[in-house]
Amino acid sequence: MGIPADRLPTGGFARLVPELDVLDLEQSKTFWCKILGFQIAYQRPENRFMYLELQGAQVMLKQQNGNWETGALERPLGRGINFQIFVDSVVPLLDALKREKWPLFRECHDAWYRIAGEERGNRQFLVQDPDGYLLRFAQDLGSR
Repeated sequence: MGIPADRLPTGGFARLVPELDVLDLEQSKTFWCKILGFQIAYQRPENRFMYLELQGAQVMLKQQNGNWETGALERPLGRGINFQIFVDSVVPLLDALKREKWPLFRECHDAWYRIAGEERGNRQFLVQDPDGYLLRFAQDLGSR
């Protein structure tokens, strides 16, 4: 096993970085890193914690330990929220998920949203991580 990653996130820390409690950190690491391609910027194995990044998106994963819990955790975790993550292309992620036979929550589709007097497009799909967090990966399609 190699040396654990121990560096600052590329480009520094984002202004908002969610920290997600997970029920099995190793299972989450496999999904987020092996399948989706996130990289570990740094981790604290003794605390069962890792800081991940992908193309400027950042997220922290922490094995559930009872700290800061506002209620019981039961799957699917993160009910009522989805995390939009912009990537250069959704195709490599879709290919990786298909290879692993990981089900999509919503198939890839183009969506147009009215913003500041124009429509902005996303090619997007939704997938749940092992704990049920809903992830919306989006590729910018520009405006029309």
